[in-house]
Amino acid sequence: MPERKRRETEGEVRGRLLAGATELFASKGYAATTVREIVERAGVTKPVLYYYFRSKEGIYLDLMREPFRKFEALLDGTASGETTARERIVRMCLRVYDTFVEHISLARVMCAIYYGPPQGAPHVDFDAYHRSFQEAVLRVVKEGIRRREFRRGNVDDMTLAIIGMVNMVRHLELRTPPRSVGRRGIERMLELLFEGIAR
Repeated sequence: MPERKRRETEGEVRGRLLAGATELFASKGYAATTVREIVERAGVTKPVLYYYFRSKEGIYLDLMREPFRKFEALLDGTASGETTARERIVRMCLRVYDTFVEHISLARVMCAIYYGPPQGAPHVDFDAYHRSFQEAVLRVVKEGIRRREFRRGNVDDMTLAIIGMVNMVRHLELRTPPRSVGRRGIERMLELLFEGIAR
């Protein structure tokens, strides 16, 4: 029993460090955030951060790895199945949106690193997110054409139209204040896209 309680405590401490680093990276940027600020925010000491992550770079890389794993699992779980291609695309886009909104602070960090000036952060292949999403949607669109759910056409254009809509919605969420179209807005926009590609 003490071992289980210790693991839970370690998980909580680790979680506080990750949450504190995310908030600071999102508000100040990676380069301007110090280890001292992260540990103060988490209510721990520097040796505790070094024990779990070894450095500021380590905590940053850990923050970036977890979303990649979740995103890949999300795509794998929604791109396949017995439902129609249309239903799978809607489900995939809604889950991508839900995950993005749930982790909006981390999304802000990623966007700042990807689109902003260099901050000295360790390299992370953010394009892998885009490639994975594009490949998953492309597979489902091709299947929809093969099953005659969608009309014949340029599959790359159809895929980019769907992804472009999702990206636009995510960028609206990043605004201050956010301009959310929500899940219902995504469903409405996908309906418009499907009217253009349906048979």
